[in-house]
Amino acid sequence: MLIGIGIFLVIIGLIFVWFYIPYSPLKTRFLKDIESLKNNAELKVQGRLFKKEDFLHLPKAIQCYMDCCGYIGTSQMSYLKMEYRDVDFMMGKSGPAQKIDYTQYNFVVEPCRMARIDSHMFGTPFEGYDYYQNGIGGMRGQIAKAINLFHQTGPEMDKACLVTYLAESLFAPAILLQDFIVLEEISAYEVKATITYGGQTASGIFAFNEAYEYVCFTTNDRGVSNKDGTMEYVPWSAVCDGYRVSETGIKYPTKFKAIWNYQDGDFVYFDGVIHAISYGE
Repeated sequence: MLIGIGIFLVIIGLIFVWFYIPYSPLKTRFLKDIESLKNNAELKVQGRLFKKEDFLHLPKAIQCYMDCCGYIGTSQMSYLKMEYRDVDFMMGKSGPAQKIDYTQYNFVVEPCRMARIDSHMFGTPFEGYDYYQNGIGGMRGQIAKAINLFHQTGPEMDKACLVTYLAESLFAPAILLQDFIVLEEISAYEVKATITYGGQTASGIFAFNEAYEYVCFTTNDRGVSNKDGTMEYVPWSAVCDGYRVSETGIKYPTKFKAIWNYQDGDFVYFDGVIHAISYGE
């Protein structure tokens, strides 16, 4: 009897240690993937500076955004890294609310976006890995560092990842100079953006305030996954505000929300403060 209790306690102890040591297979895979992408010479922008003339062929709002947010004269980035802490996050309308940390990388030369979720669910480690590379996107969720909860893939997911990359392109504006994006002026403060890559095309509208800060992106091209596994196209918005000037002189937002605009009301499923933004050359 005592031996059985001892074995049980050892197992519980090992599970506890496994939960709380820093190592996890999904995190290790994410870090290896990022390192490989950062070292890929084909994904590097070679020492160019942003110049006003680079943007003269683009809508006036884009030109003003580049100037007002301090990018002109700085180095073009090869990738963007954004870090969020304590994001209010929900996986669905009826899903539990949870706090997550979120780290993402967006690469410039071709559409590529990698992001990792780090959290706990019912006291157990929960991790997510969103990926988009070579036209293929997916979303993986894992609990207890070993048990797959879901792994969503398919053409609709590819398109959803592509339009997410488009929504975030203004945070790494060297993306706007790539030939897979077309920008069209709608008004003094609105620009239609269309991205074509990997056999998929998606579009949306960037909106700016009077200071030419990027404040909203809206699209009808991002699908949401239902409980039965089907995908439904619902209007989607990305909203950012709380701009401040960083130590490098670049102005960027400190708050970001992702919202499904359902007919019966908006569902904010990602509401976070941007902890840090950095660039790689």
